[in-house]
Amino acid sequence: MTDDIKLKLLKLLAENPDLSQRDASEALGLSLGKTNYVINALIGKGLVKINNFKNNTNKLAYSYLLTPRGIKEKIRLTVHFYAVKKREYEELKKEIETFSAEEKEAVALIDV
Repeated sequence: MTDDIKLKLLKLLAENPDLSQRDASEALGLSLGKTNYVINALIGKGLVKINNFKNNTNKLAYSYLLTPRGIKEKIRLTVHFYAVKKREYEELKKEIETFSAEEKEAVALIDV
């Protein structure tokens, strides 16, 4: 389970605790089996807890709740994700500036 998938699923469950695993798998673009595996791994790590509503007529009705530890992990992953994306952005920005300068030089040579 990658940090990217873990973060996406934690965000998704935080926003939609009553989401079915099938809907979560569609939202994440993962197979239902993979989604089930990741959810169970998050439960096993104590990041998510599951509530089954016994009085509900739909016995498959579950609610996924982030534990305090799950909320901390979501924050940690978000900060890490932001740092990685910021670094990638800065590298891409430098690369674009280099290409832009090279393009200007090439256009100047063509115009001569």
